[in-house]
Amino acid sequence: MRDAVLRGLAEDGGLYVPVEIPRLSAESQERMRSLALPELCIEVGRHFLVDDVAEEVLSKIAVEAFDFPAPLVSLTETIHILELFHGPTLAFKDFGARFMARLMGFFVRELGRELTVLVATSGDTGGAVAHGFLGVPGIRVVILYPSGRVTEAQEKQFTTLGQNVTAVELSGTFDDCQSLAKRAFADSELREKIFLTSANSINIARLIPQMFYFFWAIAQLVDRAKPVVFAVPCGNFGNLTAGLMAERMGLPVAQFIAATNVNDVVPEYLRSGHFCPRPSLHTISNAMDVGNPSNFARMLDLCNNDLQAMRRDLWGCGFSDEETLQAMREIYDRHRYVVDPHTAVAVLGWERFRKNSTGEYPCVVLATAHPGKFASTIERAIGVRVELPARLAASLSQPKQSVPMANSLADLKKFLLS
Repeated sequence: MRDAVLRGLAEDGGLYVPVEIPRLSAESQERMRSLALPELCIEVGRHFLVDDVAEEVLSKIAVEAFDFPAPLVSLTETIHILELFHGPTLAFKDFGARFMARLMGFFVRELGRELTVLVATSGDTGGAVAHGFLGVPGIRVVILYPSGRVTEAQEKQFTTLGQNVTAVELSGTFDDCQSLAKRAFADSELREKIFLTSANSINIARLIPQMFYFFWAIAQLVDRAKPVVFAVPCGNFGNLTAGLMAERMGLPVAQFIAATNVNDVVPEYLRSGHFCPRPSLHTISNAMDVGNPSNFARMLDLCNNDLQAMRRDLWGCGFSDEETLQAMREIYDRHRYVVDPHTAVAVLGWERFRKNSTGEYPCVVLATAHPGKFASTIERAIGVRVELPARLAASLSQPKQSVPMANSLADLKKFLLS
């Protein structure tokens, strides 16, 4: 696991996956109901890290990384919202980034060599990684992001920090950023001269902590008589891949809903059997604007490259901006509950699934971002101005610091080697 975490991508450019996924006992899962979140993380995480990290080190990492709540809010008896946006950058990616930063910091101290973390972001990953790794000795962070395609609030969270964090503002889309990062990881000169790794969900160290909150959601449910449907807003599909891994560990899942915006290449694959990546389109749920999700390869592997097996696990659907705005309005009118556009897409996914399903299951919707990060969209949808949390408002007043760059591997190499 140590090599997989530090390398990010395998030498052949492929993604790391566990050779074996352990199965948790029913007793272990029942015990989770009485555990605090960091304790539950240790219960799950030690099965993957036991050979590389002592349990007392894992305990310290979990306590430091998960020092914020993740409450389950019930809108009705059947639909529950798992709020994953109470961390430092108000997005679910704080779970993966903070755990990964501390795990990598532990490995780097043993290694005695500087590590460069290169990450592409379509929105929230940049802020989570920047804050997670800020000030970590022996690690420098370079964040690639598409110019003009993230919100101001998202952009300011990773372009105002300085220290060991540098933002590179790329001319292009998120898919261009992700492709350029992958080309950098595959470049022999870069691999020879610097120790380069990823903090995107292509790194397995992002997915392990994302498994934790699937178990955390189940542990908080009052009624556990039935398997649960998880509605997951999907972009690069790291969240859903983590859910599939949790299911292989024994998580009682009836179905995963792969809810996307109009960038619906995976729902289209589930319908047609053909995976056809395409350039991403810009939407109001911008963190999901991914036309070629990296984790699709892991999803295939977890389903043994079997389309029918993936269809048994996943039910896919995509929605337009207009449908998303309407859902935000209806959720607010019905429940007086404010959701960001990504979470609204997941709620839409649940509603469409329920109309097409004969079973009755409880649903957990993963709420991936604080509504304040999308204040103008929220106001447009429901006519209410969302007050920004203090830590987000503070970042908006800071000057932006970024390095403009063309979509060029030569330019990126020059920058990384300078």
